[in-house]
Amino acid sequence: QVQLVESGGGLVQPGGSLRLSCAASGSTLDYYAIGWFRQAPGKEREGVSCISSSDGSTYYADSVKGRFTISRDNAKNTVYLQMNSLKPEDTAVYYCAAAYKEDSGRDVLFSPFWYDYWGQGTQVTVSS
Repeated sequence: QVQLVESGGGLVQPGGSLRLSCAASGSTLDYYAIGWFRQAPGKEREGVSCISSSDGSTYYADSVKGRFTISRDNAKNTVYLQMNSLKPEDTAVYYCAAAYKEDSGRDVLFSPFWYDYWGQGTQVTVSS
């Protein structure tokens, strides 16, 4: 069983950057699918970016493509989400999630119901 802890959230001005971290313990993340999700008040949880367990492919929501980058550091057992050119609509609680199973591509990876393990979330607020 893996435990996930997110960090790196905060208050940033529009156009600014943040790097979120998702540190894992209890198991290595090498063979896990990883997803970053976010949930704004009154909205459903949505997928932001994911790494496939099957082939390591990365995927991004259209709303963040070209601005966000997901990466994995196996030595540190940590997954990152680099967020640049932040916009007020990026404001949300960001969660990382993990699943120790083969995925079948983007649609599965962007479904929050597919994941087995979740962190507690970190707040990102983009405001001037």
